[in-house]
Amino acid sequence: MSNAVYLVDDDEAVRSALTLLLETVGVTVKSFASPEAFLTQAANLPPGCLILDIRMPAISGLKLQEKLSAQGISWPTVIISGHGDIEACRRAFRNGAIDYLRKPVDEQDLIDAIQKGQAELEACQQRAAERAEAQALVSALSPRESEVLEMIAKGVTTKQIAHALGLSPRTVESHRAAIAAKAGTTSTAELTRFWLEAQGDP
Repeated sequence: MSNAVYLVDDDEAVRSALTLLLETVGVTVKSFASPEAFLTQAANLPPGCLILDIRMPAISGLKLQEKLSAQGISWPTVIISGHGDIEACRRAFRNGAIDYLRKPVDEQDLIDAIQKGQAELEACQQRAAERAEAQALVSALSPRESEVLEMIAKGVTTKQIAHALGLSPRTVESHRAAIAAKAGTTSTAELTRFWLEAQGDP
């Protein structure tokens, strides 16, 4: 598991036990004794999975989850609780939690939840890398090439592009060849994907 796990729980015994468990399966764990301590560092931490205790003084795990979301931090989150509060469980999932586990936490359930969170985080990081690649490609295009690529992505034919831009079909094909050379592909589907990724479309 390549991404870190951030554990926020005011119970030192729980922090120690869960840290030891996860480290035995190769997870890097950074623990915090309070939500306030985590919030002071959160913006500077690399993305990771969160394990949040639901009941802590001053700021609950659910409130911390909401504060992080407001800061644009929406990492995979596991909520742990010593109480069977159905409404709290629903609220946690509405806020994007991937699991809600009762204390004492079942070891395998926690490992499974973290593995799920790691997979989600890696998929998100992969999408971000693909988007950055696409944005770099599009920024390297000339204004005219960018116009042509946008129209290709919209399914416009070469003749239609030529008519719309006041160019000859041969000139459009030249622009398309230049775009393909920069993108490393002649596939219309791949060129369309590059354009959509660069625009932030799914």
